Amino acid sequence: MVSSAYIHIPFCEKICHYCDFTKFFYEEKMADDYIEALQKEVTTYIQKPKQKMKTIFVGGGTPTALNTRQLKQLLEIVDQHFEVATCEEYSFEANPGDLDEDKIKLLRDYGVNRISMGVQVFDDEMLEQLGRLHRIKDVYQNVDALKQHGIHNISIDLIYGLPNQTLNHFEHTIKEALSFDLPHYSAYSLQIEPKTVFYQRYMKGKLMKPKEEVEAQMFQVLRDQMLRHGKQQYEISNFAEPGFESKHNLTYWNNDFYYGFGAGAHGYLPGERIINLRPFPAYVKKANEDGLPVLHKEEIGLKEQIEEEMFLGLRKLEGVSKQNFFNKYDISLTELYASSIQYLKQKNWLKETEDYVQLTENGLLFGNEVFQAFLLDDETFKLSH
Repeated sequence: MVSSAYIHIPFCEKICHYCDFTKFFYEEKMADDYIEALQKEVTTYIQKPKQKMKTIFVGGGTPTALNTRQLKQLLEIVDQHFEVATCEEYSFEANPGDLDEDKIKLLRDYGVNRISMGVQVFDDEMLEQLGRLHRIKDVYQNVDALKQHGIHNISIDLIYGLPNQTLNHFEHTIKEALSFDLPHYSAYSLQIEPKTVFYQRYMKGKLMKPKEEVEAQMFQVLRDQMLRHGKQQYEISNFAEPGFESKHNLTYWNNDFYYGFGAGAHGYLPGERIINLRPFPAYVKKANEDGLPVLHKEEIGLKEQIEEEMFLGLRKLEGVSKQNFFNKYDISLTELYASSIQYLKQKNWLKETEDYVQLTENGLLFGNEVFQAFLLDDETFKLSH
């Protein structure tokens, strides 16, 4: 059963120097064409009656870069195809400074109950270096305005390991972020992705990231401060007050199915992963033709599904449930992965309780190495059946 949907709105007023998501400069005509194509795609997958959803997440790009008329159109599309009233979590990504009173009222009136705000850092000079349009004052204004209009489930995204960032500088950002006392925070270390401004600078030796040990210290300070302020770490990069964990992101980490609509969006349906066309003209043309703007379909067999269950599930602090694993796949997790679990426990990267397999404190720092140990060779997989 597919009970989550991700909708990608790829427009930005300015392209950030570190971002490699599918995105385009906002132009009114382009956005109109895109919304029309998006409607065709959603309609192709979701026939009447409206589909019940547990979570809906509208991300980008910057969904709030749309003008008020376009935003209303987008909200109408969602409302026409999904049972918004019974949706547990309906999230929109927003850039500070984009949310005027009209947009906030629109979002609220159409059932949006969670806002995820890309703040990144509390330093105006560094925001400029990142290619961000907003400034710190915009964060304060938007958080106040959202609360005044009854939207209190707000999350802030931060980035650490930024060029020229020191540990003290990051501590200041955490302190200011926590002063809002919001129910959810996400914090990611900067990744230098190909085809970005930062990548070009990095390759020319003009961009210096903090050393790995400094990044590790930043991560530790982040965890300590979040815990001190009552925000529990429930996934490697995510912290929340109990009950405010992102239900939509848990869809991904629990390896559950979800639709992916829009240019470059990924969907995960029973037996297959679907990747949409990224280029704007290609997406719009194909969506208008047949409502299926698909670049690639990848068959997900049982072996791939099990591997992803481990990679994704171990990102959660609680880890992977042995019982859920058995219920899903009719295979014992501890028997299938006996040698990997033993090896990782010896490295002190993994621990095991009666009910869960989970990363240790050290394992959190070596996630990628841990995940590699859960790749199955064909012989092991055959013997497990």
